[in-house]
Amino acid sequence: MKESILAKQEEVKLVSEKMKNSAAFVVFKYQGLTVKAFQTLRRAMREAGVEVSVIKNNIATRAAKDNGYDAVVDAFSGPVAVAFAKEDVVAPAKILFAAKKEEETSKLEVVKGVVDGDVYSFDQLQVLSQLPSYETLLTQLAAGMLGTVSQLAIGLNMLVEKGQEA
Repeated sequence: MKESILAKQEEVKLVSEKMKNSAAFVVFKYQGLTVKAFQTLRRAMREAGVEVSVIKNNIATRAAKDNGYDAVVDAFSGPVAVAFAKEDVVAPAKILFAAKKEEETSKLEVVKGVVDGDVYSFDQLQVLSQLPSYETLLTQLAAGMLGTVSQLAIGLNMLVEKGQEA
């Protein structure tokens, strides 16, 4: 086989592995962004543990098909980038939708994504981006449980004090 074909097959394999090993990935269009704005976006993503890659559409399409993400294939048209998250499934969507609100990156267009093996549309990703992070949810759960336990302790204490008075 030709060397270029082998190189492309290897690239498809690498992208396919990246898709398989990611907890989530989001495809977005970046046309109209300045280089500085795109670098700022990449930096914000990197700080959140998200890797941004600009991949050739043909290679991304083949990798998506290899992983059974046929519903994502139509997202790979025109200049697109992919944000891969290894751990935090909310991070790519949250950062992209937050960046979309800023003036210099307002031309961003979130297309589709895959979260825990399920294909998400634009609307589903937008809802996902509004969810609090995993750590915040755990904190809210702990605070809710602590409040209930403290109310129970206060109530029991009041019963004990009332029993001692009688």
